[in-house]
Amino acid sequence: MTVLVACNDSPHGEAALRAGIAEAARRRLPLAVLVLNPGDAPPPSLAAQLADLPAGLAAPAVTFRAPDAEPSDAILDAADALHATLVVVGARKRSNQGTFVMGTTTQRVLLDAAAPVLVVKAAYDLPETG
Repeated sequence: MTVLVACNDSPHGEAALRAGIAEAARRRLPLAVLVLNPGDAPPPSLAAQLADLPAGLAAPAVTFRAPDAEPSDAILDAADALHATLVVVGARKRSNQGTFVMGTTTQRVLLDAAAPVLVVKAAYDLPETG
């Protein structure tokens, strides 16, 4: 039983990690992080969030997508391997035509994951009114 967060170095990736950390803490489950940017260390924006976890939440297992793996395959494989209780992914806005022609990682994960999937949009700052 694990909360799996699949994230990358982007506003929607950061939002997914924030939501996944909150869900793991709320559910009192271990957290696993799949960084979709190939590499061997989390990008600074994600590393900062991982360094500031809520009390009681253990440091997560962090893995990285292989450079030749499709993001959706990497997420689905990680979710299966971990027997994930919840999969958290970020989503960016895409037109209907773009989704139809190209498909999306999020759409494939939603349709094919064995566990529930939480899709998180990036938070946008609203302009101040004065």
